[in-house]
Order: sequence, then structure tokens, then C-alpha cells
Amino acid sequence: MKREAPMELKRGLLVRSKAGHDKHGFFVVLSADQEFAVICDGKHRPLQRPKKKNCRHLAVTNTVLPEEAMKTNREIRRGIRCYLEKDPQS
Repeated sequence: MKREAPMELKRGLLVRSKAGHDKHGFFVVLSADQEFAVICDGKHRPLQRPKKKNCRHLAVTNTVLPEEAMKTNREIRRGIRCYLEKDPQS
């Protein structure tokens, strides 16, 4: 089985889920290592209960939320909503 090169996931990066029950959902990366990322969306997966997800199941966007926009669930939801309004084809 051919392994893909690891993606550069960093805190604040906006990602889309490619697999699982949350498929096609958008999330913000809270932390990441080589295999897994800890993500949240501020609603179904709030900061208090983030999701650990395999990096292979995430599609990276070009958007990074600033640290100030990641302090509360409301700010995270607002950041995701602003991205979706800018790029409705996502």
C-alpha cells in the first residue's frame, strides 16, 4: 500500500472531512501530529469536545483562522461561515 506524504496541518487551518459521519463538514485544526489532527467546528464538535481524526480523511483549504478567531465556539462558527460565504462551491 502506497502511503501519501503527510500534509502540513497547523493550528487554525480550515479543513473539510472526506470520510466518516461528518463527511463534507468543515472544521478548524486545533493541533496535529503526523497521523492525527484534533479538530472542532464550534457546533457539533465544540472546543470542549474536539474530534481526533486521521489526517488522511481531511482535505486542506487555503484558509487559516487567526488565533483570536479560535477562542470561542461562536468565533469558530463565524470563521467557517465566512469561508463558506466567500467560496460557495466548497
